[in-house]
Amino acid sequence: MTPPRKRLILILGDQLDEDASALTDFDPAHDTVWMAEVLEESTHIPSSKQRTTVFLSAMRHFAEHLQARGWPLMYSQLDDANNTGTLAGELSKAIAQLKPQRLVMTAPGDWRVLQSLRAVAQQHDLPLEIKDDTHFFSTVRDFAAHAKDRKQLRLEYFYRELRQKNGILMEGKKPIGGQWNFDADNRGSFGKQGPGLLPAPTRVAPDTITQDVMRLVNDKLAHHPGSITQFGWPVTRAQALVALDEFITHRLPSFGLYQDAMWEGEVWLYHSHLSCALNLKLLNPREVLAAAEAAFHKGHAPLEAVEGFVRQILGWREYVRGIYWTQMPDYAEGNAQQAHEALPEFYWTGDTDMACLRDAITQTLQHGYAHHIQRLMVTGLYALLLGVEPKQVHQWYLGVYVDAVEWVELPNTLGMSQFADGGLMASKPYVASGKYIDRMSNHCKGCRFNPAESTGDTACPFTTLYWDYLGRHADMLAKNPRMLMQLKNLNRLTPEQREAIATQAQTHRAQQKAPQA
Repeated sequence: MTPPRKRLILILGDQLDEDASALTDFDPAHDTVWMAEVLEESTHIPSSKQRTTVFLSAMRHFAEHLQARGWPLMYSQLDDANNTGTLAGELSKAIAQLKPQRLVMTAPGDWRVLQSLRAVAQQHDLPLEIKDDTHFFSTVRDFAAHAKDRKQLRLEYFYRELRQKNGILMEGKKPIGGQWNFDADNRGSFGKQGPGLLPAPTRVAPDTITQDVMRLVNDKLAHHPGSITQFGWPVTRAQALVALDEFITHRLPSFGLYQDAMWEGEVWLYHSHLSCALNLKLLNPREVLAAAEAAFHKGHAPLEAVEGFVRQILGWREYVRGIYWTQMPDYAEGNAQQAHEALPEFYWTGDTDMACLRDAITQTLQHGYAHHIQRLMVTGLYALLLGVEPKQVHQWYLGVYVDAVEWVELPNTLGMSQFADGGLMASKPYVASGKYIDRMSNHCKGCRFNPAESTGDTACPFTTLYWDYLGRHADMLAKNPRMLMQLKNLNRLTPEQREAIATQAQTHRAQQKAPQA
């Protein structure tokens, strides 16, 4: 019979860090780590095969690491005969068996999970100690203090505070280079010549543990989206450190200039591909930014590239977490523009004549990955212009991408991409016609649609829907100074042109089919 334990330390699938706050004073003589694979975490939204494989394989590798240290561990596998299928059920079983005096965990990244585990603790009359997630540079309290009494929240100001507080890319109290933001220098396209020879991405051959997980996923989640035939994500800290080093060495110098560029069939380009490892806590953002900053000081990477990368991690990543935890649970229901269309079926297959969408969705289903412009200005832009219900867009993003944990995915999708929070997070809706995609990629060259046309058989749906979007939301957009130029362009259209665009947009919407779960 297992003697009662003093503490049960709860470790979730996105907390795979032996330096996590919940483990800082772990006592193997009296404490036990609890981890659980449960079907609920892959089915409350249809999690893709790539995403589920990343989580389960990384969890099993981390569990193996803890066992090698000799730490007591209670671990539930997805295919255990008596697995209840829920975190609440598995935790209740562990409590009944181990009879701990208290539960301890690092703050989770999902509101739903936090409420579920709190309910279990209350049910068993056990204290649940929730420790700050020291993986981040700031706390939720820090963000709340920053946001207090501000009429508008904007990333730039929080980002500057964190740069100063942590001394990153700073010369005393001033930013290196004399400016905080080099975004204007980081919008290059590959031009007609294309990207040329690209550095190879870091891909990891599946080991025995990962292969076992892949078989399990193909068996238990056979009908879930995507494929794992090309699985190659880092699932251990050692693998993640290799991925970091290879990014800094081979891709960071060109990352800034080409971070917004797209090219048909090129999945990886100059991006870091580190967000998954960061969000699983296999990497600490401090070591990632230290490596990038060191590359600048050594003259290996230009300031524009390094600052752009720093802004993604120290800026956006911290900012969206603050938005999430200060606004939930109501934030998830946001639909400021009253969008109610269904997510088109092709989001689950990639079967569409629109070349940019076909490319972005196909690679997403194959790899669980697309870079930020593909997410914001291709898949997200189309859903916004079409008028898809924001929650459906959120559920798709949460399900298909390997780096998706709700704290980071939800604000990026509902706030940044879909403007469903009415401007709390972003200063304007990120809308554009097909001409933007034509400028930043070669997708339009091989597409049957013409980005310069808004009506007719070859009109680009992005362009049609863009003008239709401006027309439908003109009153709301007129209150936003950053949208006035686009509205001026709309007002140059004749009433007949606007009516023809609206008719074509409605016809296009009618042709889209609801998704099949």
